[in-house]
Amino acid sequence: MYNTFKPETPVGLMDFVKAAKSCVKEIAPSELKAKLDARDDFLLVDVRESAEFEHGHIGSAHLVPRGIIEAAADTAYPKHYPPLSGARDQQVVVYCATSGRSAMAAAVLQIMGYKNVLNLDGGYTRWESEGLPVVREAEY
Repeated sequence: MYNTFKPETPVGLMDFVKAAKSCVKEIAPSELKAKLDARDDFLLVDVRESAEFEHGHIGSAHLVPRGIIEAAADTAYPKHYPPLSGARDQQVVVYCATSGRSAMAAAVLQIMGYKNVLNLDGGYTRWESEGLPVVREAEY
């Protein structure tokens, strides 16, 4: 599969982000806030690293770093993450700092058979800049 992908010119991170964003749907922070307020049935996944999550995250988010999203979502993998691996037919909203990593995560989840995945437009940075509520872990 991978050895057949031979672009004419080398690709970089933003090429991957652009490709991912071309095939995923996005949700605005205000729309996500409304879904949270209405207690809609969906899974919210933060794909940033644990240190980023601890500095602040959206309430009720599950931390599943981008680097392990495939393993966490795969029921055949012994250490899968049941809230995510069991959500193939549920709406899943993913976010990261600015929406690049989460776009790639959303694209991967779609490839893995997830039927309704949304990416938070602008990520946590936009969420926070719009004054929407965040949870901050205690730092010692």
